[in-house]
Amino acid sequence: MIGWLLKGRAYRIALDHPNPRSLHSTPVPRSGGLGLMFGVLAAWPLLPLPVLLWVGIGLLLMVSFLEDVYGVPLPWRLIAQFLAAGGIAAATLYNGFGLPLVIFAIFVTVWMTNLYNFMDGSDGLAGGMALFGFSFYGLAAWLAGNEAFAVVNFCVAAAATAFLIFNFHPARVFMGDAGSIPLGFLAAALGTMGWARGDWPMWFPLLVFSPFIMDASVTLLKRALRREKIWQAHRGHYYQRLVQIGWGHRKTAWFEYALMLAAGASALWAIRQESSLQFALLVCWGFFYMLTMIIFDRHWASHQQNAAP
Repeated sequence: MIGWLLKGRAYRIALDHPNPRSLHSTPVPRSGGLGLMFGVLAAWPLLPLPVLLWVGIGLLLMVSFLEDVYGVPLPWRLIAQFLAAGGIAAATLYNGFGLPLVIFAIFVTVWMTNLYNFMDGSDGLAGGMALFGFSFYGLAAWLAGNEAFAVVNFCVAAAATAFLIFNFHPARVFMGDAGSIPLGFLAAALGTMGWARGDWPMWFPLLVFSPFIMDASVTLLKRALRREKIWQAHRGHYYQRLVQIGWGHRKTAWFEYALMLAAGASALWAIRQESSLQFALLVCWGFFYMLTMIIFDRHWASHQQNAAP
């Protein structure tokens, strides 16, 4: 499917043209997300999934593709995201957990949906996070004895693997909003479903996707504290700065892959450990991210000083 989108003329309706905030220098088609999501949806019909998950994915895929091609005002995109998040949160949590947790899950899902989009800015990064993140979801569900739900997640990981063939540096196609928005939604929705079904603890999805969650959340907080317009595109994420200081897309991707693998593997190991060990692991990861960000901030400051005329 991704290859067809690359070879046909249809992909030209969604070209990503370079701008001052981009990390690429030539126009690249951003229709890969359609191939990725169609691959996922084609494998799901025989699997037990809530109808509202299908509705949410369909709504987000349609609105996001329109955003890629024509542009959709932010309020309309947020309305679609809240509708999708509200539907799956209500279907998953309302009967057993109550309204307050449903509301909290809605906002977390919307944040994860946009967070994933923020982190889709370097060759191979978002596709790699999908490969590792949903693979660990699948392994955890498999170990919990929920084979059908494991297959649901493995389907997403398999589609991401196919996409990476075309997206690893030098990228021949980007996933665009039509890929990143539904993937962020699925990371939150399937993570919540796995917790509600008892396949994993609440912290598990957060640690599995922590390389994206920490980068995007800390960057947003820093921009907000500087009173910058947080909804505007920028090049201030840690992964973007790694590319700019000379690591390039390929080295940055390999570093992030190692981080994703370590986070997911440690999360999978900790599921069957005592709660005290789980807490200690989360604390260790918190300190690791804090130290890593301090080091990268110093390298960035040094890079800016050396680049100054």
